[in-house]
Amino acid sequence: MDTEIFQADVSDETDDSESSPEKESKNAVLTKDLSVYFNNRAGIDKISLKVKKNTVTAIIGPSGCGKSTFLRSLNLMHDLVPKARVFGEIFIHNENITDFSAVDIRKKVGMVFQKPNPFPTMSIYDNVVAGLKLNAHHKRSELDEIVEKNLKYSGLWEEVKDRLKTPAVSLSGGQQQRLCIARTIAVKPEIILMDEPSSALDPMSTSKIEELIYYFKEYYTIIIVTHNMQQAARVSDQTAFFYLGKLIEYSKTRRMFTNPKEKLTEEYVTGKFG
Repeated sequence: MDTEIFQADVSDETDDSESSPEKESKNAVLTKDLSVYFNNRAGIDKISLKVKKNTVTAIIGPSGCGKSTFLRSLNLMHDLVPKARVFGEIFIHNENITDFSAVDIRKKVGMVFQKPNPFPTMSIYDNVVAGLKLNAHHKRSELDEIVEKNLKYSGLWEEVKDRLKTPAVSLSGGQQQRLCIARTIAVKPEIILMDEPSSALDPMSTSKIEELIYYFKEYYTIIIVTHNMQQAARVSDQTAFFYLGKLIEYSKTRRMFTNPKEKLTEEYVTGKFG
C-alpha cells in the first residue's frame, strides 16, 4: 500500500470555486485548518471541510485516523479532555463556534455515541426530557407531548408507550440507542453528530437506525462516523475519507465508492487495507 498522504480532494461537484454569502449560508458546518492535538500528537491536522444543510455526511477511514476526534471537536467535547488543544476555525451556520458557550453549542449540535448511554437511574420518560429540564421550565402537559412526539420521531413510541416510567436500562440495545436519539432531538438541535451509532447493534436495530437517519435528513444536518462501507453508501450524500489525521478525499458518496480520485481512497473502499 502506498502510504503517501495526498492533498485532500474536496472538489465536491455541487460546490463552485467561488464563494458568496448566499453559498456560504447553505453550509451547516464549515471548518478551516482544524487541528486537534493531544499532548504533542496530532489527532487531526488542518481539516477544511464544508457540510451543507440537510444532508448526511459520512466520515470513513481506518481506526485511529481522526474520525471521532473531528466529530467531537464540532460540539466542543475536547474542552473536557486535559491537555487537548484545538486550532483552526469551526463555523456552525456561519457563526464561529467560539462565540458560544459549550452549553449553547450542545443545544445546537447534538451527539449520539457508539454505545447507547441512557441515564441508568432514570425512566424512559425522564431520559427524553433530561436536557429540557436542565435548560427550561415546562408544564407537565408540555413534557408529555414532547416525550410522545420525540419517541414517535425515533420510532420507539409504539414499543414503549405503556411503560414510560420503567427504567431506560430495561430496553434492548437497539431500543436504548433510539431512546438516546429521542433525547438528542428533544432539545431541538440543528445538527446531529453520530459516532458509530449502530456498531454495537444487531442487523435489525441497525436497519431501524439507518431508516431514522434517512428520515431525519429533512429536518437536521447529520454527520456520521462509520467503519461500515455499506452503511456509508446507504445513508450518506457526501463522504469524507480520513487517513492518519488528514482529510484525503471528500466528494459525493456515489463518486467516492465508484470513482475515487485518490489511489489511497480506492485502496480503502475496496478493502485492500483498513
